[in-house]
Amino acid sequence: MFHRKMMQNVHLAPEADEDDLYSGYNDYNPTFDTEDLENDVAFQQAARTSHGRRPTVTDKIPGTSASRTLVTGFGSKATLTSSMGRPMTGAIQDGVARPMTAVHAAGYTKAAMRGSSFDPLGQARGPAPPLEMKNSDSSEEKIRQLEKKVNELVEESCIANSCGDLKLALEKAKEAGRKERVLVRQREQIATPENINLDLTYSVLFNLASQYAANEMYAEALNTYQVIVKNKMFSNGGRLKVNMGNIYLKQRNYSKAIKFYRMALDQIPSVHKEMRIKIMQNIGIAFIKTGQYVDAISSFEHIMSTSPNLKAGFNLILCYFAIGNSEQMKKAFQKLIAVPLEVDYDDKYISPNDDPHTNLLIEAIKNDSLRQIERERKSMAEEYIMTAAKLIAPVIETSFAVGYDWCVEVVKASHYVELANDLALETLKMFEKKDSRVKSAAATNLSFLYYLENELTQATNYADLAVNSDRYNPAALTNKGNTVFANGDYEKAAEFYKEALRNDSSCTEALYNLGLTYKKLNRIDEALDCFLKLHAILRNSAQVLHQIANIYEIMEDPSQAIEWLLQLISIVPTDPHVLSKLGKLYDNEGDKSQAFHYYYESYRYFPSNIEVIEWLGAYYIDTQFCEKAIEYFERAALILPTQVKWQLMVASCYRRSGNYQKALEKYKVIHRKFPENVECLRFLVRLCTDMGLKEVQEYMTKLKKVEKLKEIREQRIKSGRDGSARSRREANAGGDSMRTYSGGTKGERLSAKLKALPGASEPYESSGSKEIDASYVDPLGPQAERPKTAARKRTEEDDFADEELGEDLLPE
Repeated sequence: MFHRKMMQNVHLAPEADEDDLYSGYNDYNPTFDTEDLENDVAFQQAARTSHGRRPTVTDKIPGTSASRTLVTGFGSKATLTSSMGRPMTGAIQDGVARPMTAVHAAGYTKAAMRGSSFDPLGQARGPAPPLEMKNSDSSEEKIRQLEKKVNELVEESCIANSCGDLKLALEKAKEAGRKERVLVRQREQIATPENINLDLTYSVLFNLASQYAANEMYAEALNTYQVIVKNKMFSNGGRLKVNMGNIYLKQRNYSKAIKFYRMALDQIPSVHKEMRIKIMQNIGIAFIKTGQYVDAISSFEHIMSTSPNLKAGFNLILCYFAIGNSEQMKKAFQKLIAVPLEVDYDDKYISPNDDPHTNLLIEAIKNDSLRQIERERKSMAEEYIMTAAKLIAPVIETSFAVGYDWCVEVVKASHYVELANDLALETLKMFEKKDSRVKSAAATNLSFLYYLENELTQATNYADLAVNSDRYNPAALTNKGNTVFANGDYEKAAEFYKEALRNDSSCTEALYNLGLTYKKLNRIDEALDCFLKLHAILRNSAQVLHQIANIYEIMEDPSQAIEWLLQLISIVPTDPHVLSKLGKLYDNEGDKSQAFHYYYESYRYFPSNIEVIEWLGAYYIDTQFCEKAIEYFERAALILPTQVKWQLMVASCYRRSGNYQKALEKYKVIHRKFPENVECLRFLVRLCTDMGLKEVQEYMTKLKKVEKLKEIREQRIKSGRDGSARSRREANAGGDSMRTYSGGTKGERLSAKLKALPGASEPYESSGSKEIDASYVDPLGPQAERPKTAARKRTEEDDFADEELGEDLLPE
């Protein structure tokens, strides 16, 4: 029976189809006829209305390629057969409606097929019903209100604690705990235990334990922390063992404190580096409290190797001091000063210009909270470093002086260099009350530091204290001689240096300073004797070699000076001053090739020495290589852009090399920068005349104006000086001290002779022998002397050692 019903719905294909598989493709379907669409009223209505692509009352095509049933608005049906004879999807065939298999289009329902309007947004349903009134008596609402109240109590407790009212904070924390327990019971009655707010419970218990600890109710605090730690539902509760360790540390139960710190350390992941470092520091402090310095050292060494800080570094020094390990004290002190300060330099708070906006900004941040934090951090660093230095200086070496010297040198080599002087003064003053030898050593170094800071009064006071404390201290006598030398009493300074040498003949500072003193007193032979003795002790001292060469130069023995300078250059081969000094000596001896070699080497190492540049430029001019001289004069013009002399030399080099066009362009550039320069205008007139340019008249007019202005200016200067001289003569009538000006006034001596312009028939270079101007003498004329190229005589202040007194040695 079932089989028969199924077979009734099976439609076999006609046998004719077996013969022609492609039949039906050329059948005409009138539905797809588009020629009469313009006259189709229903189609035009659908195109004009907002109902989209399918009108409500027209022919509808529910399917695609199969046989289609054309449904009209009046219910009539017309079946369209496809070319393959396949049943239509969603169509009505043999009186049976087959359900649609495709997804419904938006807004398309069966009701729409029955004539309903297109309403995809459901606007026909009307407005939404009003919200239900909240029932304040519901259990859920009561729980929410109670939870809000608990949160408020926790916040009030924290605020009271921050304001210092610890009692009120504890009361609020207790009340929050009571209400939270009520809240938990109510939630258990109406919901499953999974709905309990664990975060709220955790915060209430944690705040209660913190307030117990703040009120020094340590037993209650520990009990509350235990509740949190033992509850496995609090995933991060184990970290609170740190707080329990802190409480045990306050109770001086150090073994338990260490135990809980280590338990907390095990539960904190390695990504929380800062937290782990703090716990390690607490463990180290607990070990120090128990006297277990080796274990404490292990903790602090780990901290200094991973994340160094000042506190850990200072505690590490204390531990090594406690066990008496001087070498490790040194290493720990070096680690301490290697900790970065992480504060801005004071230069940041100094205005670089007069910009009012910048000044206002700097004034605003000069004393703000961040600046105060920086000051506190810097002050803390100074305190740690100074305390550590005072602690270890007497024990790290054989004597306090040597140990102190080591500390100061280490600080100077670090980024805490600005603390070196403060450290020295602070530490040394502490030892002023010790025995005479220690007092003398401290006062000697204090005198030396004040001398370097140019505080001669303090330096003199401490030098006197050092000498009075130990008359046989050569360093003290040397410093005393330094203070006397600085005051200009060279004879007395020499006496102190001699006394220092009598006490210690190997005191090289006293011997060096004695040589400088003899130079000041013009006792050259004795000065040379001092430096030769010093050279026998310090064979490779560049300062000593330079002083010997300088003395031979003063004694006008250039061959000996050259010999000693050659020894010096073997020690400091890149010193540009020594190289230029050798060049000068060889130039004076007439050895131009050697002079050029050393001047050129000096220029290579220091290309900004004007005297060397000028000598090299003049050398190339003398050897008829004007093009090479241009390079050096251009560099001089770059170094001194406000001096016209060097730019005129560049133009003159172009002129001498025959490149008149370049010379003309350079003179024009100079004229634009220095429009009142007479020499530039004269050369412009000459060049324009020789080259037949039309600008010659313009430059001649400018030249006459400038010369006139210059003459007027000089007359005013002369009349002003004559008037002042007349006033002085009247005020000192008949005085023998009246000054005469046999060579004319200074203005007259400085006034220049104007250079005559060449005639039209004269050769271009014929006027080179005449003077141009006192401010600039063209070195390039055929008869004009080139500029003096020797470097100026070096004064004693310019010497290699700058004539400073040598640093004194610390006492043994």
